[in-house]
Amino acid sequence: MIQFALLFGLGFLTAALLVFLIAPAIHRRIVWFTEKRLKATMPLSPQEVRAQKDMARALFAAENARTEHALSQERDKTVTLQIHNGKLQQEASRLSAGSAELQTRIDDLEAEAGELRSRLRHEESYISQLKSGIHTAEQASAEKEADIDGLRKRMTKMAADTDNLRIDLATRETEIESLKLRINTLRDERDTLRQDLSAANLRAADAGQSLRQESDRNKRLEERLNREIAGSADRETAIERQAQDVIRLRERLETAVKESKEAGKALRAAGLTPPKKPARTPKLSAASVIATADDQIKAAEPTQVAEPERTVEDEIAEMTEEVRNRATALSDRLAKTRSPAHDDAMREEIAKIAANMVALTALKEGDSSPIFDLLPKDREPAEPGARLSLADRVAAMLPKHP
Repeated sequence: MIQFALLFGLGFLTAALLVFLIAPAIHRRIVWFTEKRLKATMPLSPQEVRAQKDMARALFAAENARTEHALSQERDKTVTLQIHNGKLQQEASRLSAGSAELQTRIDDLEAEAGELRSRLRHEESYISQLKSGIHTAEQASAEKEADIDGLRKRMTKMAADTDNLRIDLATRETEIESLKLRINTLRDERDTLRQDLSAANLRAADAGQSLRQESDRNKRLEERLNREIAGSADRETAIERQAQDVIRLRERLETAVKESKEAGKALRAAGLTPPKKPARTPKLSAASVIATADDQIKAAEPTQVAEPERTVEDEIAEMTEEVRNRATALSDRLAKTRSPAHDDAMREEIAKIAANMVALTALKEGDSSPIFDLLPKDREPAEPGARLSLADRVAAMLPKHP
Protein backbone atom coordinates (compact mmCIF):
# COMPACT_ATOMS: atom_id res chain seq x y z
CA MET A 1 0.00 0.00 0.00
CA ILE A 2 2.81 2.46 0.96
CA GLN A 3 4.70 1.45 -2.16
CA PHE A 4 1.62 2.19 -4.24
CA ALA A 5 1.23 5.60 -2.54
CA LEU A 6 4.89 6.42 -3.14
CA LEU A 7 4.62 5.46 -6.77
CA PHE A 8 1.46 7.56 -7.15
CA GLY A 9 3.11 10.55 -5.51
CA LEU A 10 6.23 10.17 -7.63
CA GLY A 11 4.11 10.07 -10.73
CA PHE A 12 2.12 13.13 -9.68
CA LEU A 13 5.30 15.14 -8.97
CA THR A 14 6.76 14.04 -12.32
CA ALA A 15 3.62 15.22 -14.10
CA ALA A 16 3.70 18.56 -12.26
CA LEU A 17 7.35 19.02 -13.23
CA LEU A 18 6.53 18.33 -16.87
CA VAL A 19 3.63 20.85 -16.71
CA PHE A 20 5.90 23.52 -15.29
CA LEU A 21 8.43 22.85 -18.03
CA ILE A 22 5.92 22.92 -20.91
CA ALA A 23 3.64 25.74 -19.64
CA PRO A 24 5.92 28.70 -20.75
CA ALA A 25 6.10 27.44 -24.32
CA ILE A 26 2.32 26.93 -24.46
CA HIS A 27 1.73 30.41 -22.99
CA ARG A 28 3.99 32.03 -25.60
CA ARG A 29 2.12 30.19 -28.34
CA ILE A 30 -1.25 31.40 -27.03
CA VAL A 31 -0.04 35.00 -26.81
CA TRP A 32 1.27 34.81 -30.40
CA PHE A 33 -2.03 33.51 -31.81
CA THR A 34 -4.02 36.17 -29.80
CA GLU A 35 -1.89 39.03 -31.11
CA LYS A 36 -2.20 37.75 -34.65
CA ARG A 37 -6.01 37.58 -34.36
CA LEU A 38 -6.28 41.05 -32.85
CA LYS A 39 -4.12 42.43 -35.63
CA ALA A 40 -6.37 40.81 -38.17
CA THR A 41 -9.63 42.25 -36.64
CA MET A 42 -8.55 45.79 -35.68
CA PRO A 43 -8.64 48.51 -38.42
CA LEU A 44 -5.41 50.09 -39.37
CA SER A 45 -6.73 53.35 -41.09
CA PRO A 46 -9.80 55.78 -40.99
CA GLN A 47 -10.96 54.50 -44.40
CA GLU A 48 -11.11 51.04 -43.05
CA VAL A 49 -13.01 52.32 -39.94
CA ARG A 50 -15.58 54.06 -42.22
CA ALA A 51 -15.79 50.99 -44.38
CA GLN A 52 -16.42 48.89 -41.33
CA LYS A 53 -19.15 51.27 -40.12
CA ASP A 54 -20.82 51.25 -43.54
CA MET A 55 -20.57 47.56 -43.51
CA ALA A 56 -22.16 47.42 -40.05
CA ARG A 57 -25.02 49.74 -41.22
CA ALA A 58 -25.57 47.60 -44.27
CA LEU A 59 -25.60 44.46 -42.16
CA PHE A 60 -28.08 46.06 -39.73
CA ALA A 61 -30.35 47.20 -42.58
CA ALA A 62 -30.26 43.75 -44.11
CA GLU A 63 -30.93 42.16 -40.75
CA ASN A 64 -33.84 44.59 -40.13
CA ALA A 65 -35.36 43.84 -43.54
CA ARG A 66 -34.94 40.14 -42.92
CA THR A 67 -36.61 40.52 -39.50
CA GLU A 68 -39.55 42.45 -40.99
CA HIS A 69 -40.01 39.86 -43.66
CA ALA A 70 -39.90 37.09 -41.06
CA LEU A 71 -42.40 39.03 -38.92
CA SER A 72 -44.82 39.33 -41.84
CA GLN A 73 -44.42 35.65 -42.51
CA GLU A 74 -45.07 34.87 -38.86
CA ARG A 75 -48.21 37.05 -38.91
CA ASP A 76 -49.47 35.19 -41.98
CA LYS A 77 -48.66 31.94 -40.29
CA THR A 78 -50.56 33.12 -37.12
CA VAL A 79 -53.66 33.94 -39.16
CA THR A 80 -53.40 30.66 -40.95
CA LEU A 81 -52.98 28.84 -37.64
CA GLN A 82 -56.01 30.63 -36.19
CA ILE A 83 -58.09 29.55 -39.16
CA HIS A 84 -56.72 26.04 -38.88
CA ASN A 85 -57.39 26.09 -35.12
CA GLY A 86 -61.06 26.92 -35.77
CA LYS A 87 -61.25 24.06 -38.18
CA LEU A 88 -59.58 21.82 -35.67
CA GLN A 89 -62.03 22.85 -32.97
CA GLN A 90 -64.89 21.97 -35.26
CA GLU A 91 -63.21 18.70 -36.08
CA ALA A 92 -62.59 18.08 -32.36
CA SER A 93 -66.26 18.63 -31.53
CA ARG A 94 -67.18 16.32 -34.33
CA LEU A 95 -64.64 13.78 -33.16
CA SER A 96 -65.84 13.99 -29.57
CA ALA A 97 -69.36 13.15 -30.77
CA GLY A 98 -67.91 10.35 -32.84
CA SER A 99 -65.84 9.16 -29.88
CA ALA A 100 -68.98 8.96 -27.74
CA GLU A 101 -70.58 6.86 -30.41
CA LEU A 102 -67.42 4.81 -30.66
CA GLN A 103 -67.35 4.32 -26.92
CA THR A 104 -70.85 2.99 -27.06
CA ARG A 105 -69.89 0.75 -29.88
CA ILE A 106 -66.78 -0.32 -27.98
CA ASP A 107 -68.92 -1.36 -25.08
CA ASP A 108 -71.05 -3.40 -27.42
CA LEU A 109 -67.93 -4.86 -28.99
CA GLU A 110 -66.52 -5.72 -25.56
CA ALA A 111 -69.67 -7.65 -24.78
CA GLU A 112 -69.37 -9.42 -28.10
CA ALA A 113 -65.67 -9.98 -27.39
CA GLY A 114 -66.57 -11.65 -24.09
CA GLU A 115 -68.93 -13.94 -25.89
CA LEU A 116 -66.27 -14.55 -28.54
CA ARG A 117 -63.69 -15.28 -25.83
CA SER A 118 -65.96 -17.89 -24.34
CA ARG A 119 -66.53 -19.37 -27.77
CA LEU A 120 -62.77 -19.14 -28.40
CA ARG A 121 -62.09 -21.12 -25.23
CA HIS A 122 -64.49 -23.80 -26.41
CA GLU A 123 -62.87 -23.70 -29.86
CA GLU A 124 -59.38 -23.90 -28.32
CA SER A 125 -60.37 -26.98 -26.35
CA TYR A 126 -61.83 -28.46 -29.54
CA ILE A 127 -58.67 -27.45 -31.44
CA SER A 128 -56.48 -29.14 -28.81
CA GLN A 129 -58.56 -32.28 -29.28
CA LEU A 130 -58.18 -31.92 -33.05
CA LYS A 131 -54.42 -31.39 -32.65
CA SER A 132 -54.10 -34.59 -30.65
CA GLY A 133 -56.14 -36.41 -33.33
CA ILE A 134 -54.03 -34.80 -36.06
CA HIS A 135 -50.83 -35.86 -34.27
CA THR A 136 -52.13 -39.42 -34.08
CA ALA A 137 -53.16 -39.25 -37.75
CA GLU A 138 -49.74 -37.84 -38.65
CA GLN A 139 -48.01 -40.73 -36.91
CA ALA A 140 -50.27 -43.17 -38.73
CA SER A 141 -49.67 -41.35 -42.03
CA ALA A 142 -45.90 -41.38 -41.39
CA GLU A 143 -46.08 -45.14 -40.85
CA LYS A 144 -48.17 -45.47 -44.01
CA GLU A 145 -45.71 -43.28 -45.95
CA ALA A 146 -42.85 -45.50 -44.75
CA ASP A 147 -44.82 -48.53 -45.95
CA ILE A 148 -45.55 -46.72 -49.22
CA ASP A 149 -41.84 -45.90 -49.66
CA GLY A 150 -40.98 -49.54 -49.07
CA LEU A 151 -43.61 -50.61 -51.60
CA ARG A 152 -42.34 -48.00 -54.07
CA LYS A 153 -38.79 -49.30 -53.69
CA ARG A 154 -40.06 -52.83 -54.25
CA MET A 155 -42.02 -51.64 -57.28
CA THR A 156 -38.92 -49.87 -58.64
CA LYS A 157 -36.81 -52.98 -58.09
CA MET A 158 -39.48 -55.15 -59.69
CA ALA A 159 -39.67 -52.75 -62.65
CA ALA A 160 -35.88 -52.89 -63.04
CA ASP A 161 -35.98 -56.69 -62.83
CA THR A 162 -38.78 -56.70 -65.40
CA ASP A 163 -36.74 -54.47 -67.74
CA ASN A 164 -33.72 -56.74 -67.30
CA LEU A 165 -35.87 -59.78 -68.01
CA ARG A 166 -37.27 -58.07 -71.12
CA ILE A 167 -33.74 -57.27 -72.30
CA ASP A 168 -32.64 -60.86 -71.61
CA LEU A 169 -35.73 -62.13 -73.43
CA ALA A 170 -34.97 -59.91 -76.44
CA THR A 171 -31.35 -61.09 -76.38
CA ARG A 172 -32.45 -64.71 -76.21
CA GLU A 173 -34.89 -64.17 -79.08
CA THR A 174 -32.10 -62.58 -81.13
CA GLU A 175 -29.80 -65.49 -80.33
CA ILE A 176 -32.56 -67.96 -81.24
CA GLU A 177 -33.09 -66.21 -84.59
CA SER A 178 -29.36 -66.20 -85.29
CA LEU A 179 -29.16 -69.88 -84.31
CA LYS A 180 -32.10 -70.68 -86.60
CA LEU A 181 -30.38 -68.88 -89.47
CA ARG A 182 -27.14 -70.71 -88.70
CA ILE A 183 -28.99 -74.05 -88.52
CA ASN A 184 -30.58 -73.37 -91.92
CA THR A 185 -27.17 -72.41 -93.31
CA LEU A 186 -25.62 -75.55 -91.86
CA ARG A 187 -28.46 -77.63 -93.30
CA ASP A 188 -27.82 -76.13 -96.74
CA GLU A 189 -24.10 -76.75 -96.33
CA ARG A 190 -24.82 -80.31 -95.15
CA ASP A 191 -26.97 -80.96 -98.25
CA THR A 192 -24.25 -79.46 -100.45
CA LEU A 193 -21.60 -81.54 -98.71
CA ARG A 194 -23.72 -84.66 -99.08
CA GLN A 195 -24.08 -83.97 -102.80
CA ASP A 196 -20.34 -83.33 -103.09
CA LEU A 197 -19.67 -86.47 -101.08
CA SER A 198 -21.94 -88.56 -103.28
CA ALA A 199 -20.20 -87.15 -106.37
CA ALA A 200 -16.83 -87.83 -104.72
CA ASN A 201 -17.96 -91.39 -103.92
CA LEU A 202 -18.91 -91.88 -107.56
CA ARG A 203 -15.55 -90.54 -108.66
CA ALA A 204 -13.88 -92.71 -106.00
CA ALA A 205 -15.75 -95.74 -107.36
CA ASP A 206 -14.49 -94.90 -110.87
CA ALA A 207 -11.02 -94.43 -109.43
CA GLY A 208 -11.37 -97.77 -107.59
CA GLN A 209 -12.30 -99.51 -110.82
CA SER A 210 -9.27 -97.92 -112.49
CA LEU A 211 -7.20 -99.01 -109.51
CA ARG A 212 -8.41 -102.57 -109.86
CA GLN A 213 -7.42 -102.49 -113.50
CA GLU A 214 -4.02 -101.16 -112.52
CA SER A 215 -3.78 -103.89 -109.87
CA ASP A 216 -4.43 -106.54 -112.52
CA ARG A 217 -1.81 -104.94 -114.70
CA ASN A 218 0.63 -104.90 -111.80
CA LYS A 219 -0.07 -108.61 -111.16
CA ARG A 220 0.70 -109.39 -114.82
CA LEU A 221 3.89 -107.35 -114.57
CA GLU A 222 4.83 -109.22 -111.38
CA GLU A 223 4.29 -112.58 -113.10
CA ARG A 224 6.47 -111.45 -116.00
CA LEU A 225 9.08 -110.27 -113.52
CA ASN A 226 9.01 -113.65 -111.76
CA ARG A 227 9.55 -115.38 -115.13
CA GLU A 228 12.45 -113.07 -115.87
CA ILE A 229 13.92 -113.78 -112.42
CA ALA A 230 13.62 -117.56 -113.02
CA GLY A 231 15.32 -117.18 -116.42
CA SER A 232 18.08 -115.07 -114.88
CA ALA A 233 18.58 -117.82 -112.24
CA ASP A 234 19.05 -120.42 -115.03
CA ARG A 235 21.48 -118.09 -116.76
CA GLU A 236 23.37 -117.64 -113.50
CA THR A 237 23.65 -121.47 -113.15
CA ALA A 238 25.00 -121.76 -116.71
CA ILE A 239 27.43 -118.92 -116.04
CA GLU A 240 28.66 -120.62 -112.90
CA ARG A 241 29.28 -123.84 -114.88
CA GLN A 242 31.16 -121.86 -117.56
CA ALA A 243 33.18 -120.12 -114.86
CA GLN A 244 34.14 -123.50 -113.40
CA ASP A 245 35.18 -124.70 -116.88
CA VAL A 246 37.27 -121.55 -117.32
CA ILE A 247 38.93 -122.14 -113.96
CA ARG A 248 39.76 -125.75 -114.99
CA LEU A 249 41.12 -124.53 -118.34
CA ARG A 250 43.29 -121.96 -116.53
CA GLU A 251 44.66 -124.69 -114.25
CA ARG A 252 45.40 -127.01 -117.24
CA LEU A 253 47.04 -124.13 -119.10
CA GLU A 254 49.23 -123.26 -116.15
CA THR A 255 50.23 -126.95 -115.83
CA ALA A 256 51.09 -127.13 -119.55
CA VAL A 257 53.17 -123.96 -119.29
CA LYS A 258 55.10 -125.34 -116.31
CA GLU A 259 55.72 -128.66 -118.14
CA SER A 260 56.97 -126.81 -121.22
CA LYS A 261 59.32 -124.70 -119.12
CA GLU A 262 60.69 -127.83 -117.40
CA ALA A 263 61.17 -129.58 -120.80
CA GLY A 264 63.05 -126.58 -122.12
CA LYS A 265 65.32 -126.53 -119.10
CA ALA A 266 65.99 -130.28 -119.53
CA LEU A 267 66.87 -129.85 -123.22
CA ARG A 268 69.19 -126.95 -122.46
CA ALA A 269 70.82 -129.03 -119.71
CA ALA A 270 71.34 -131.90 -122.27
CA GLY A 271 72.97 -129.53 -124.74
CA LEU A 272 70.12 -129.64 -127.18
CA THR A 273 68.52 -126.64 -128.70
CA PRO A 274 64.84 -126.60 -127.83
CA PRO A 275 62.45 -126.08 -130.70
CA LYS A 276 61.29 -122.50 -131.28
CA LYS A 277 57.94 -121.66 -129.80
CA PRO A 278 55.39 -120.69 -132.33
CA ALA A 279 55.16 -116.94 -131.38
CA ARG A 280 53.49 -117.55 -128.01
CA THR A 281 50.51 -119.10 -129.69
CA PRO A 282 49.42 -121.29 -126.81
CA LYS A 283 49.61 -118.37 -124.42
CA LEU A 284 47.68 -116.14 -126.69
CA SER A 285 45.16 -118.87 -127.20
CA ALA A 286 44.79 -119.26 -123.46
CA ALA A 287 44.51 -115.52 -122.95
CA SER A 288 41.96 -115.31 -125.66
CA VAL A 289 40.14 -118.24 -124.16
CA ILE A 290 40.21 -116.58 -120.74
CA ALA A 291 39.08 -113.24 -122.18
CA THR A 292 36.34 -114.99 -124.07
CA ALA A 293 35.25 -116.76 -120.94
CA ASP A 294 35.30 -113.52 -118.95
CA ASP A 295 33.21 -111.83 -121.60
CA GLN A 296 30.77 -114.70 -121.52
CA ILE A 297 30.63 -114.48 -117.73
CA LYS A 298 29.99 -110.76 -117.82
CA ALA A 299 27.42 -111.18 -120.56
CA ALA A 300 25.78 -114.00 -118.67
CA GLU A 301 25.77 -112.20 -115.29
CA PRO A 302 22.26 -111.30 -114.18
CA THR A 303 21.66 -107.65 -114.89
CA GLN A 304 20.35 -105.74 -111.95
CA VAL A 305 16.68 -104.98 -112.34
CA ALA A 306 16.53 -101.20 -112.49
CA GLU A 307 13.73 -99.58 -110.74
CA PRO A 308 11.05 -98.76 -113.26
CA GLU A 309 10.67 -95.07 -113.99
CA ARG A 310 7.67 -93.41 -112.34
CA THR A 311 4.99 -93.29 -115.02
CA VAL A 312 1.64 -91.53 -115.32
CA GLU A 313 -0.09 -94.80 -114.50
CA ASP A 314 1.78 -94.96 -111.22
CA GLU A 315 0.74 -91.41 -110.38
CA ILE A 316 -2.87 -92.23 -111.27
CA ALA A 317 -2.82 -95.33 -109.07
CA GLU A 318 -1.27 -93.43 -106.17
CA MET A 319 -3.76 -90.51 -106.48
CA THR A 320 -6.66 -92.97 -106.75
CA GLU A 321 -5.61 -94.71 -103.55
CA GLU A 322 -5.18 -91.35 -101.80
CA VAL A 323 -8.63 -90.13 -102.94
CA ARG A 324 -10.26 -93.37 -101.77
CA ASN A 325 -8.60 -93.16 -98.35
CA ARG A 326 -9.52 -89.49 -97.88
CA ALA A 327 -13.13 -90.05 -98.95
CA THR A 328 -13.47 -92.95 -96.50
CA ALA A 329 -11.98 -90.91 -93.64
CA LEU A 330 -14.21 -87.92 -94.45
CA SER A 331 -17.33 -90.12 -94.53
CA ASP A 332 -16.46 -91.49 -91.10
CA ARG A 333 -15.89 -87.98 -89.69
CA LEU A 334 -19.19 -86.70 -91.14
CA ALA A 335 -21.02 -89.67 -89.65
CA LYS A 336 -19.45 -89.20 -86.21
CA THR A 337 -19.28 -85.39 -85.92
CA ARG A 338 -22.34 -83.53 -84.59
CA SER A 339 -20.84 -80.12 -83.67
CA PRO A 340 -19.89 -77.36 -86.18
CA ALA A 341 -16.47 -76.88 -84.55
CA HIS A 342 -14.56 -78.68 -87.35
CA ASP A 343 -16.50 -77.31 -90.34
CA ASP A 344 -13.49 -75.42 -91.73
CA ALA A 345 -11.25 -78.50 -91.58
CA MET A 346 -13.94 -80.60 -93.30
CA ARG A 347 -14.38 -77.97 -96.04
CA GLU A 348 -10.61 -77.95 -96.57
CA GLU A 349 -10.58 -81.77 -96.80
CA ILE A 350 -13.48 -81.77 -99.30
CA ALA A 351 -11.64 -79.13 -101.38
CA LYS A 352 -8.51 -81.31 -101.41
CA ILE A 353 -10.56 -84.38 -102.46
CA ALA A 354 -12.18 -82.38 -105.27
CA ALA A 355 -8.77 -81.12 -106.44
CA ASN A 356 -7.40 -84.68 -106.39
CA MET A 357 -10.36 -85.89 -108.47
CA VAL A 358 -9.86 -83.12 -111.06
CA ALA A 359 -6.11 -83.83 -111.21
CA LEU A 360 -6.83 -87.59 -111.56
CA THR A 361 -9.27 -86.89 -114.42
CA ALA A 362 -6.68 -84.68 -116.14
CA LEU A 363 -4.01 -87.38 -115.84
CA LYS A 364 -6.38 -90.05 -117.21
CA GLU A 365 -7.38 -87.88 -120.19
CA GLY A 366 -3.75 -87.07 -120.95
CA ASP A 367 -2.23 -84.01 -122.61
CA SER A 368 -5.39 -83.49 -124.71
CA SER A 369 -7.45 -82.84 -121.59
CA PRO A 370 -9.15 -79.39 -121.58
CA ILE A 371 -8.47 -79.16 -117.83
CA PHE A 372 -4.87 -78.08 -118.48
CA ASP A 373 -6.13 -75.08 -120.49
CA LEU A 374 -8.31 -73.99 -117.57
CA LEU A 375 -5.45 -74.01 -115.02
CA PRO A 376 -3.59 -70.73 -114.29
CA LYS A 377 -0.26 -70.57 -116.08
CA ASP A 378 1.57 -68.12 -113.79
CA ARG A 379 0.60 -68.81 -110.22
CA GLU A 380 1.54 -66.26 -107.58
CA PRO A 381 2.24 -67.49 -104.04
CA ALA A 382 -0.90 -67.29 -101.92
CA GLU A 383 -0.98 -65.09 -98.86
CA PRO A 384 -1.00 -66.85 -95.46
CA GLY A 385 -4.57 -67.65 -94.43
CA ALA A 386 -5.99 -66.85 -97.92
CA ARG A 387 -8.50 -69.27 -99.43
CA LEU A 388 -7.19 -71.21 -102.46
CA SER A 389 -9.38 -71.80 -105.47
CA LEU A 390 -9.91 -75.25 -107.01
CA ALA A 391 -7.82 -74.28 -110.06
CA ASP A 392 -4.88 -73.23 -107.84
CA ARG A 393 -5.05 -76.50 -105.91
CA VAL A 394 -5.11 -78.57 -109.12
CA ALA A 395 -2.25 -76.52 -110.59
CA ALA A 396 -0.22 -77.16 -107.42
CA MET A 397 -0.85 -80.91 -107.77
CA LEU A 398 0.14 -80.93 -111.49
CA PRO A 399 3.31 -78.79 -111.61
CA LYS A 400 5.05 -80.95 -114.21
CA HIS A 401 2.18 -81.15 -116.67
CA PRO A 402 1.18 -78.57 -119.25
